[in-house]
Amino acid sequence: MAPEKPIEPRHDLAANPEPDPSGDSSVSRRSFLTTISSTLGSAAVIAATPGAAKSLTARWERIQAAKAAGDPAYVRKVLDEHQWRTVSVFCDLIIPADERSGSATDSGAPACIDDWIEFYEQQDGNDRVRTLIFAGLAWLDRESQALFQNDFADAAPEQQKQIIDRLAWPALAAREDHPWVQFFDLFRDLTVAAFFSSKMGVADLPYIGNTFNPNWSGCDPAVWATIEQRLKSGFTPIKSAGPPPKA
Repeated sequence: MAPEKPIEPRHDLAANPEPDPSGDSSVSRRSFLTTISSTLGSAAVIAATPGAAKSLTARWERIQAAKAAGDPAYVRKVLDEHQWRTVSVFCDLIIPADERSGSATDSGAPACIDDWIEFYEQQDGNDRVRTLIFAGLAWLDRESQALFQNDFADAAPEQQKQIIDRLAWPALAAREDHPWVQFFDLFRDLTVAAFFSSKMGVADLPYIGNTFNPNWSGCDPAVWATIEQRLKSGFTPIKSAGPPPKA
């Protein structure tokens, strides 16, 4: 069943605007962060109402506190066992482990996403987010079964990437994939917001806010030079994916 109305992604956290011409679909987390760094500070706006950000933060802090206390028995709220496994695999394709930190799943992102789906249902009074996420997860399995005779979570990593690469660059997505581009945008936003609001994600940035610096002398010249070069090269912010334009 389709959502009642399109769910607009809360902020733009797209991967590279164009595929790597080398054909390599892997993107390092460092490159990913370079693209999305301008939007990470607004992750809290993923909530739909003014009081939602505070509530989301409190819920996520409870999940993290339970994990830190050595309680691994998170009780799922909306995802069944198969969906949980698919979400875990999908999260780690979006943010894999690297030399600096663990993956999205290591940070507890699947639990956060599960909790957020329930939160949106309570906050918005409808199941639009649940419907879009569940439909997208089912679509991943259908495509994987059709192409590789395996559920998405059981497919080889390169096969999984072949499917999600169809969604990661909206401008190149086939018309029939546009509804799933919207699913990918939302799922990626949730994954990134979950990871970078966790202790692991904050350390990965690295976040140095609330640190007194009496000798700050402005933007690092090297950083500013990079910004100027991108502006001169015609850089524009990545636009969020949405429904295909009407003919």
